Amino acid sequence: MASSIIVQPAVAGDVTSIYDFICTLEEERLDFDIFREIYFRNLQHPDYHYFMAFDVAVCVGYASVHAQWLLHHCGKVGEIQEMFVIADYRGKGVGSLLMQELMKVAERENFKILEVTANKKRVDTHRFYERKGLEPTHFKFVKKYE
Repeated sequence: MASSIIVQPAVAGDVTSIYDFICTLEEERLDFDIFREIYFRNLQHPDYHYFMAFDVAVCVGYASVHAQWLLHHCGKVGEIQEMFVIADYRGKGVGSLLMQELMKVAERENFKILEVTANKKRVDTHRFYERKGLEPTHFKFVKKYE
């Protein structure tokens, strides 16, 4: 299946597909107008990288990595912000192809670290990232401000 998948940088026209993926991932409907504004701003930023996976003309996955210069690493760190593959394509190599693109960015931009945070309930996701060479070294603590 993965041999028919093409991964390419996201473009402005991908906003609706990405919005649907993120809403599914977050299990809630986000404000589309705010989402679109943030997406277009980030799309222009050189430290934000968005990728789409297509099976012919059907969008089947998405991933993003955001880079930042962190003092405590004395260098550039990439954080995978989102990754989503539609259910019918999971386990078929799409996530691996998206990860390859994220890792190419990490190598090209000389990241010191590539990291990701995944919800505790996403055990399959944890296994996926571990198979890709990421190690579970930290806990994430969150305080929401609504």
